This record gives sequence, structure tokens and C-alpha cells, in this order.
Amino acid sequence: MSTKRTDQELLLGEWACLGLLCAEPSHGFAIAAQLRPDAEIGRIWSVSRPLTYRSLDQLGDRGLIHPIGSEPGHAGPNRTILAPTRSGRARLRRWLGTPVEHLRDLRSELLLKLALADRCDIEIGDMLRAQRERLDAQSAALAATAFDRDGRVADTVALWRYEASLAGLRYIDQLEHRTSR
Repeated sequence: MSTKRTDQELLLGEWACLGLLCAEPSHGFAIAAQLRPDAEIGRIWSVSRPLTYRSLDQLGDRGLIHPIGSEPGHAGPNRTILAPTRSGRARLRRWLGTPVEHLRDLRSELLLKLALADRCDIEIGDMLRAQRERLDAQSAALAATAFDRDGRVADTVALWRYEASLAGLRYIDQLEHRTSR
């Protein structure tokens, strides 16, 4: 089985960089600072400075970001200001509008989508409704394997995943309740 990704796939670190640039054009050093573990986005998905610069290079190679200017560096050369291309903005919108496929990715990918959508002021209510539908279906399937006919635990891993799906549904309930006020 090949783990090589296609040209269309982006890693979460690349999505994080693209989303931050869609929120506000910036330079690599500032993007890396926002992806440190103690930063708002870094609390969700942290990326080292070298991997941030690699992600930015990948985004540039794919035509999703481009340089728009430069500013003096504090103790070194000028810093290149980057911004998303039209294609980059469209790709981010599509990604933000797509529900997370796997239950295990709620903690990372869904939270990152929520944070970036908020930063970019992109409405994702439809995505949350689709995410709820996907979680409802996953939860029902997991309940069927987690318990036997007598209601006793039949599979501890399925039980764990079932409970995680219920937590995900409660989380989406809270988000929808918060945005409906």
C-alpha cells in the first residue's frame, strides 16, 4: 500500500498555513509563530518552524499562495509577505465545507477547520450539519458492534469509539447552540 500523497492532497500543516494566510497575508516567521504549541492555532495543530517553511514552499509550488511584497526582517534579510491565490482561497473554502471523514480526526482536523473558518469569517453551518449526519451514522454503526443482544459490552474498542462519537455529537450540539443565539 502506497502512502505517497497525490498532488491534490494537503497535509494539516499545509491547511493551517493556507488558512492563516487567507485570514491575513503574512511572512513565514509570523506563520510559524502562530503554529507553535502555545499559540491559538498551534494548540490545535502545531508545526515546527522548518516544517512551516516546507509547507509554505509546497503551497507555493502548487500555486495556492504567492509573494505579494516584503518587509525588513528584525535581525536578518527581508521577509517575503505571502498571500493566497484565488485558487488557494477556493481550495480552503471547499476543505472547510467538507465534514471530517474519520472519527479519530475530530480532535485535530475538525477543530482546525472551526478555528480557521472563524479567522477567515467563513460560514460553515452546512458543514456542521453534514458532520452531524456523518457522526449519527457512525454512532449507530458503532452501537451495533459495541453491544451484544443483551446490551452487554461486546467490543471494548467499538465501545470507546461509540462513546467518542457521542461526545462529538454533543460538541456539535454546543457549537450549533452557540451560533444560533
